[in-house]
Amino acid sequence: MSDSVEVARAAKLHGRIRVPGDKSGSHRALMISALASGTSTIEGLSPGHDVASTSVIMQQLGAARHDDGDLVIITGPEGGLTATTSVLDCGNSGTTMRLLAGLVSAVAGTHHLVGDASLSNRPMDRIAVPLGLMGASVTGTGTNVSAPLTIEGHKSLKGIDFHVPVASAQVKSAILFAGLNAHGPCVVHEDVRTRATTEKMFTRAGIAIASEDVGTGRVVTLLAGRPIATAWRIPGDPSQAAFFCVLGAIHPDAHIEIVDIDRAPERTGFVSVLQRMGANLTFETRGDTISMVARSSELNAIEIHAHEIPSVDEVPVLAVAAAAATGTTSFRDMGELRLKESDRFAGSMTLASSLGCRVWSEGDDFFVEGLGSAERFSEFRAEADLDHRMVMSSAVAGCAGAGCTVIGASTVSSSYPHFFRDLTSLQ
Repeated sequence: MSDSVEVARAAKLHGRIRVPGDKSGSHRALMISALASGTSTIEGLSPGHDVASTSVIMQQLGAARHDDGDLVIITGPEGGLTATTSVLDCGNSGTTMRLLAGLVSAVAGTHHLVGDASLSNRPMDRIAVPLGLMGASVTGTGTNVSAPLTIEGHKSLKGIDFHVPVASAQVKSAILFAGLNAHGPCVVHEDVRTRATTEKMFTRAGIAIASEDVGTGRVVTLLAGRPIATAWRIPGDPSQAAFFCVLGAIHPDAHIEIVDIDRAPERTGFVSVLQRMGANLTFETRGDTISMVARSSELNAIEIHAHEIPSVDEVPVLAVAAAAATGTTSFRDMGELRLKESDRFAGSMTLASSLGCRVWSEGDDFFVEGLGSAERFSEFRAEADLDHRMVMSSAVAGCAGAGCTVIGASTVSSSYPHFFRDLTSLQ
């Protein structure tokens, strides 16, 4: 893919797509399978570069991978994973680095974790603190303990009772992965419920783990154990589906069906946000997955709080929806956006401004005065800044509006390599 992509306004958007396998589930399926003794299979593994980074690292630590068509076969070593003198390159993937830090904390030896320029700016102190309390040593650069990281792992850690200060499924999961080899239970408290992918997959792999909802939060208790080999099927990624839901809602002639999506409630908060804005979104439940249809809609401004979408990953594309809405949409408590692959707080505001909206911020809140229709969007040029979600959010705005040029579009390969192909298939 060229690093610069021209996106033209689409006359209509009709069709059916399946987005890539859920990244969260894909990372965890690889890690859990590598930790197990025996052979696991994974169907629907995400094809993105982020998940590929996790796969390579599991092999560096001793797991074997074999592909049989679309089926991925992982064999974990009988004696468990072992340290390597090679660096463990996490690329652009924060999920890889944070979960891996927990995993290798329980693998005896020294581990060196590196990432690209974007990942090397992200704070890792939020995992270094709890993992240190468990008996591992996690050192990095500066007060935020940024990558590159050096981790001294131990086969026998100690269980902790830890309150996660900032809602983060990655931090919770790092503790739980380390806790698989801890003496005593690991208890994790979160004030806002985050995606429970790790808890559900651990349960499926035979790990003793319990979860209790408390108010808006959750308490998770884990007992040490080794996962059993498992056959995994990874549903479509809700965060990727969000781009097509917004696109279908804001385009004047759209009917887009997105099939086989993970229906975990912590992952689909963007659906209720869009429905409150007036989006014509319908869905059908099929077991653990849902299929959604997004149709052309007239959107109205609302107030959106971070706790509605705990990862805040969908905020950039929701800012595009806000730009097409009538009225001023308020995005509340969005400071966490500044600590993503890029500064998505500033990036979301810049994108909405490029479309012709009046945009401003107050502390961790920002506001988008909508234009009332995507047909009023300006043509624009976007710099992706090594951020796949900014690439796709910009493309959604250009496709529904007056077109755009996306610089740095190739970074979309980190999560959704075929995004532009799927976008074109709807036209």
